[in-house]
Amino acid sequence: MALTLTLDALLFHMIGGQLKRFAKARKDLLVAVNEMVRHMFEEIDYILEAQNAEKFAALYALPLRSGESKRMRLTSIKVPKIYWNYTRKSVLTMEWIDGIKLIDSDRISEVRLNRKLLIDQGVYCSLRQLLVDGFFHADPHPGNLVATDDGSLAYFDFGMMGDIPRHYRVGLIKVLVHFVNRDSLGLANDFLSLGFIPDEEDTQLVADALRASFDTDRRLSNDFQGVMYQLYNVMYEFNFSLPPDYALVIRALGSLEGTAKALDPDFKVIESAYPFVVGRLLADPDPDMRKILRELLICNDGSIRWNRLERLITAISDLSSEETNESSDSASRATSGRGWKSFDMHSVVAATEDLLCFVLSVKGQRVRVFLLRDIIKVADAFLKEETFRCRDLTQETTKSSQERVDLISRIWLGLQSFQRAVSLAPELWAALSIRMLLKPELHIFLLEILTAIVDHSKHRLPEAFWLCSSRILHILEENILRHY
Repeated sequence: MALTLTLDALLFHMIGGQLKRFAKARKDLLVAVNEMVRHMFEEIDYILEAQNAEKFAALYALPLRSGESKRMRLTSIKVPKIYWNYTRKSVLTMEWIDGIKLIDSDRISEVRLNRKLLIDQGVYCSLRQLLVDGFFHADPHPGNLVATDDGSLAYFDFGMMGDIPRHYRVGLIKVLVHFVNRDSLGLANDFLSLGFIPDEEDTQLVADALRASFDTDRRLSNDFQGVMYQLYNVMYEFNFSLPPDYALVIRALGSLEGTAKALDPDFKVIESAYPFVVGRLLADPDPDMRKILRELLICNDGSIRWNRLERLITAISDLSSEETNESSDSASRATSGRGWKSFDMHSVVAATEDLLCFVLSVKGQRVRVFLLRDIIKVADAFLKEETFRCRDLTQETTKSSQERVDLISRIWLGLQSFQRAVSLAPELWAALSIRMLLKPELHIFLLEILTAIVDHSKHRLPEAFWLCSSRILHILEENILRHY
């Protein structure tokens, strides 16, 4: 076997060299060939594969704790046990695990397995591999994954594994956030720092090409293959190449999406990964992660992405409250499969404090300017709406009035979501409030807000006051006449 692979490796190396020489390929094909050959030899080393299996099991297939039932485990991953007494470099002896192929839809339906839970387990395990621990299964296709009768996922074939350092893991999160934000310059800088493009490449030209692509296709794809197709089409004109570690990551994500689509044809890996990524940004106090979180919620010019902030608050309140409500019912938690998408309130409060401190700092001056503008806009909408109602409640709703009503409704719903989030850990939020109220920077900013609102509304306040007073007197007069 080794001799045959050696001959194949020499053949691949020769073909790669000739293609690079005569086809004038931009990418370093020999690097890709050497990486492929390395994995070919690793896959026939069964001692190494057995060690990979045990390391994977130690990281992701945690044993049941005392008093914990299988139904209490939100994610259940199985890895075959290795029998070392019967394992050699050319012989691998593992535990037999009965399972159902993920493409066997009829059998999965027959045993009534929860397809969504299976997908969630696979996604959670894969994201932990790629974004948390770094040691990942590079080939999670349907042939290497089976579902067991108890709803667990069993992994096989640990010959092709990857191990990416933290720098690359943080870079993957940055790429996702910048893609979601359609931040072309941020993406170009990510590609440069990760080694996707050479140092001599002009990042501004790369950013311009990405921006043109985003403008052409305004529909944000959550399909991994679609995203890769869009990015490759843009980057083809540049000297773009994937480092070996990242090539395996792309392979793993593509295989993951293909496997999940066998259970759910509408599955989108980026959409499913987003809650996990946001949870990581909230939970990790590392400065790099905090910077990415700010980029997720604050535009480059300092304006706040209110739509995204609203969705984040709603997700925190909804998912965390669901977990709280379901904590007394272990079976419900097991079948819901949403526990890993919930948010730890200690992390949420800590991230909120860091974000507020940034806004109040010297670096957050531009954010405060935009925030002050938005607060005045909201106050103006409230004041105009009250004045409008006091003028004539029977008057038809104008377009501008409807916009004000919509804005007020959004604010009201956002406050309700925030109130639910606060109710999950009131002591943490109370402590945060006290710490923030002790900051002189907050006192100054609150005074600026009050001064700006009064200065902006000083000409409208008397009108609003007299109109509302007149309306109240009119209602009182009608009530008195009705009684007599």
